[in-house]
Amino acid sequence: MKAAVLGSGRWASFLAWYLQTIGVKTLLWGREGSGHLRELMETRKNDYIQLPPDVELTSDLGKALAFGDITLVAISAQQLRVLLREARAMIRGQLVLCMKGLEERSGLRLTQVAEQELGKAVPTAVWVGPGHPQDFVRGVPNCMVIDSSDQRLTRELADALTGQLIRFYYGEDLIGTEIGAAAKNVVGIAAGMLDGMGFSSLKGVLMARGAREISRLVGAMGGEEITIYGLCHLGDYEATLFSPHSHNRTFGECIVRGQPYGQLAEGAATAFSLMRLSELYGVELPICRAISKTLRGEVEPRSALTDLFARESTVEFYGPGRV
Repeated sequence: MKAAVLGSGRWASFLAWYLQTIGVKTLLWGREGSGHLRELMETRKNDYIQLPPDVELTSDLGKALAFGDITLVAISAQQLRVLLREARAMIRGQLVLCMKGLEERSGLRLTQVAEQELGKAVPTAVWVGPGHPQDFVRGVPNCMVIDSSDQRLTRELADALTGQLIRFYYGEDLIGTEIGAAAKNVVGIAAGMLDGMGFSSLKGVLMARGAREISRLVGAMGGEEITIYGLCHLGDYEATLFSPHSHNRTFGECIVRGQPYGQLAEGAATAFSLMRLSELYGVELPICRAISKTLRGEVEPRSALTDLFARESTVEFYGPGRV
């Protein structure tokens, strides 16, 4: 098997490293002028991984798209449409979106963006779930999920990509898997804000309420509510709400402390996307709304969380009503 990885950041470089370790001949692509790609070309390493010598590197998109049986994409969710539009005439084989987010301006899931740009002829799946490169390269294993609208494709990819470090589960609810994976980053920002305020003990409440409000949204969208309690969302909370490696948690902590944060935190754009979906499907998302209002500067961070946890009591906490 041969695979091309589109992207040259933290997760993309890990994917190239991982695929090579399970025997997949791999090529990694980054845009011309990318600092991440330049660092890999000059040193074959970054802050997270040391690339195996057999991993090819290129800035030629056509070469990358012609290379593999599988094309894996690991870039910012907000850049996906532009990349797929550029790749439309050249892409072939199976496409795997290794990203957790929603398109901000439309609220679309990433597989919906792919279908709009590529049509239905390109078999497309998502790879999500818990895990950080820093842990994987130390030999710490984890479990993740492959999901798509085609169960044959899901099983084929999960079986092919499983190795000693990652065991894949078969997803059976693409809506729930994508929404859950994207939304956990918003909950991660809230967790970081609690850390910054010294209220980390409230993370238990945040986890319970976060999973419940997102499960209700998934149900309203036609997905399975129970999916949110699996690896795509609740199962990824440890890596997102507690890990020092979590960009979204660290971003939230920096917000409260008034410090800049220079890394990508996908949960920021996702919070705005979820507000679109909240209105479209008539589902209240209090945690997501608190984060969205904070990021837009409409409310001070401490006030946002204080108001969130001071909401009126309700016996419908776990039921179909308010959370």
